[in-house]
Amino acid sequence: MKIKVLGAHNTESRSTKHTCLLIDDILALDAGGITSSLSFRNQLKIKSIILTHGHYDHIRDIPALSMNFYLRQKCLSLYTHAAAWRSVQRYLLNGEVYPEFHQRPTENPTLKVHLVEPYQSFKVEGYKLLPVPATHAVPATGYEVTSKDGKVIFYSGDTGASLSEVWDKISPQVIFIELTGSNRWKQAMEHSGHLTPDLLQKEIASFQDIKGYLPQIFAVHINSAGEAEIKAEISEVEKSLGTNINFAHEGQTVEI
Repeated sequence: MKIKVLGAHNTESRSTKHTCLLIDDILALDAGGITSSLSFRNQLKIKSIILTHGHYDHIRDIPALSMNFYLRQKCLSLYTHAAAWRSVQRYLLNGEVYPEFHQRPTENPTLKVHLVEPYQSFKVEGYKLLPVPATHAVPATGYEVTSKDGKVIFYSGDTGASLSEVWDKISPQVIFIELTGSNRWKQAMEHSGHLTPDLLQKEIASFQDIKGYLPQIFAVHINSAGEAEIKAEISEVEKSLGTNINFAHEGQTVEI
């Protein structure tokens, strides 16, 4: 399994893009940094997008990507839960901001939408996906992704301190987990459903207690304004847990 980090931040600049992972060039986890990262040729390789929730930085590229597929008479599948799809329909693909690609033409729409439910696994392009609930300001879902050859990753999407409830249901080799703010923002992060280094430490420790091992860990959704402070605090977490926590970055490829 090859995972390209198209976006690893929650703010955008020339060097930082909204959170998005691309598995084996065909399966996108969230849609925050697709069109700004890939050529048209590589965009058209994508078969499916998996959305965690309906916040802008995770759904932004759906209209632009759909337009690129529409103009080339290609189809794209979208998998997400009902609340996230309502946000896409209401704010983006509403016929005013952008065309309703899921209805053009209705017999063979550019965007084919599939709704998922927590803990009900489904298959996409040979991968098995298990949606698990996350604690966030809006309904959100993380996903365990298993490849044909048994490689397993977990992508949390945006989440607060609640993952101990799902650790016993997944067994990833690699975790891509959100880490949005530094510890001085802990109260605000808890309120909005995000993680800080202190909160992440508790989640990782609970994983080890429940599973008896620690996977490779990559932090994503980093707030670039506080990245240096977050990294300094994570170094203390690493010492406490006796493990490495990697900071994912744009253009990075992780292979398992």
